[in-house]
Amino acid sequence: MSIRHWWVYGAIVAVVFAPSGCVTKNTYEKLEADKNQEIATLRTERLELQRQRAELQEEIEKLNVQRAGLEEQKAQLERESVGLQTKLGLLANDKQALEEQKTTLATEKQTLEAQRASLVQQQSDLRGQIGGLEQQKARLLAASQETQAQYDSLVQKLTDEVQQGQLQVRRYKNMLTVDVAEQLFFDSGSTTLKQSGQSVLKKLGETLATYNDKIIRIVGHTDNVPIAKSLQGKYASNWELSVARAATVVRFLQQAGVPAERLIASGRAEYAPVADNDTPEGRKKNRRIEITLIDRELAQEINRASN
Repeated sequence: MSIRHWWVYGAIVAVVFAPSGCVTKNTYEKLEADKNQEIATLRTERLELQRQRAELQEEIEKLNVQRAGLEEQKAQLERESVGLQTKLGLLANDKQALEEQKTTLATEKQTLEAQRASLVQQQSDLRGQIGGLEQQKARLLAASQETQAQYDSLVQKLTDEVQQGQLQVRRYKNMLTVDVAEQLFFDSGSTTLKQSGQSVLKKLGETLATYNDKIIRIVGHTDNVPIAKSLQGKYASNWELSVARAATVVRFLQQAGVPAERLIASGRAEYAPVADNDTPEGRKKNRRIEITLIDRELAQEINRASN
């Protein structure tokens, strides 16, 4: 029964029972006052629920910057809010509907409180994750700065060779690579280290021996010209030649003080060119020794992946 109907009904009762005195009217007015008080209470609870929902939504908007995944939960809360407002609109129907809505609101209030508690916990978890990411960022920044310092140190020690174009120092993320032209280290078809190569490797060895967090990988490269027949008895192909040259460099670095457990020797023959093998200039660039410094942790991850 609507509020208007209650007033009409009350007026009729007042007319019918007017001769009997004001007891019935007072009773009616008390009932009406109680009903109005109950409606006011429900409206107050509704406003309180709406206020709590607004606070939750504001908290979710703040968390959106830190965690995109909370968008779905925010949308869910908004959908629930729309449903809540629809249900609250039914409070104007009649007293029975108000009682049902009161029960429903109490249940949904508990749900919102549980969701709020869940969001508070998720916020705490996100802050913990952000703290971990900040620490990881700081470690990466420190590693990057250390790598930059190592790069600068290598370039400074090898300034003359770099300026003469005999070698090139490159940096990629946390790896440093020194590309040395073949003619600086070896004569054609030879694995005997030339004096010029020994001088460069001695400088390198003094620096590399101090990088305890690095694995040093030496890779030999050739052009695509087949091994001369006079040398095929010693080196069947460019594979054997490239590996033998890498091993020669490794032995020299070990003698220069670089721990053997941090050294890796390998050969790629002509299968990792950096230039076109169809020109003399390109073949000259491809005949090189590549010395790469790799973070020990990264090297271990690569080994685990290969196994």
